[in-house]
Amino acid sequence: MTPLVTTLILFGMLIVLLFFGAPLLVAIGLPTAVVMLLSGMNIVTFAQRMFVAVDSFSMMAIPFFMLAGKLMEVGGMSRRIVRFADCLVGWMRGGLAHVIVVASAFFGALSGSAAATCAAIGSTLIPEMKKKNYPADFVAGLQAVAGGLGVIIPPSITMIMYGVCSHTSIGDLFVAGILPGIFLAVCLMGTVRIEAGKRHIEQTSTFSLKELGKSFLDAVPALLVPVIILGGIYGGFFSPTEAGAVACVYGFLVSKFWYKEINSSNIGSIFGGALVNTVMVLIICSASGAFSWLLTSNGVSSLLGNAVGSIATNKFTFLLICNIIFLIVGCFIESVAGILIVTPILLPQALALGVDPVHFGIIMVVNLALGLTTPPVGENQYIAAAIADIPFEQEFKASLPFLLTNFIALLVITYFEPLSTWLPSIL
Repeated sequence: MTPLVTTLILFGMLIVLLFFGAPLLVAIGLPTAVVMLLSGMNIVTFAQRMFVAVDSFSMMAIPFFMLAGKLMEVGGMSRRIVRFADCLVGWMRGGLAHVIVVASAFFGALSGSAAATCAAIGSTLIPEMKKKNYPADFVAGLQAVAGGLGVIIPPSITMIMYGVCSHTSIGDLFVAGILPGIFLAVCLMGTVRIEAGKRHIEQTSTFSLKELGKSFLDAVPALLVPVIILGGIYGGFFSPTEAGAVACVYGFLVSKFWYKEINSSNIGSIFGGALVNTVMVLIICSASGAFSWLLTSNGVSSLLGNAVGSIATNKFTFLLICNIIFLIVGCFIESVAGILIVTPILLPQALALGVDPVHFGIIMVVNLALGLTTPPVGENQYIAAAIADIPFEQEFKASLPFLLTNFIALLVITYFEPLSTWLPSIL
């Protein structure tokens, strides 16, 4: 079967299945199995490639960070981070709206997941803000977009997948995500300030150095998590995978013996939630890995990569086209699957044009994070709308100013490479 025919069948079936609402596992796995059968391959090869896709030491970081995020969410860390963020920025115009951004950034440094960040911070802040007469659509739209910080600020499950797929240092990717994540958070806070002025939202508290100090001391164990993870990786004490295990042990000990919020009544839900999330991610990874292998082995990756390369003959144009592709993919495909499908196609061309692989990974991750806030996938939008108990359409409309801000920030991250590469280079 020629690469062109393989491309038409694979992507044609994928688009049709997604259009009719098929689960992502089916939309990716079925075209892969069909092409293998038409190519005369043994269907056992499909199962083998699914297994090989997740048979990696680095992939073990995913269940570890999933469990660590659940431990920290249920164990009281998220609530203390919200309180610290409130004392830190709640006195600004827009009040608790700024707290959503800062708390999401902090919690993203604990969980590595956008959906977990959106759910944990949103379930704490959105009901509270509604009680204080904040517009429900405004706070839900902001939370949906701010939740994307969970996959940009390290640790990040999406970065782990890109590192595995591209053979790029996961530690470098983690460090590279710090400045772009902070930059996006600052841009969102600027937009909050503007929107708060339009909606006549005033600050709801006053600054208190004493309260800030008390909330900081209470949140120190939670704030130490990213320091331990990144410090341990760059200090050579453990690998990114081992860092996930360390985060689990640390999160359990702090939540159980310091905050004393983990007990026999909730430990089952913590492990159960982490198990479900892990299985969902890994089964999509396995099907996407088989899909990706088929793209490469049948020459489809080279065909599509060369097609993009023939249009984009310089780095500027290539990165612009990549952004468009990533944004479209993010609208329809979950970020982990998007990484595994798109990376083999575009990374060789990026390297040929002199794009740093770490910088390219950050661009891809930021784009796919935006995909988590854009329909029809847009899981953050659905989570925030459900928490706020408002129609999805109303919530999405209110999120548009924040999405626009992220799109502009994305262009800065894309074309100002030191924002991603400076920290890894000095470390």
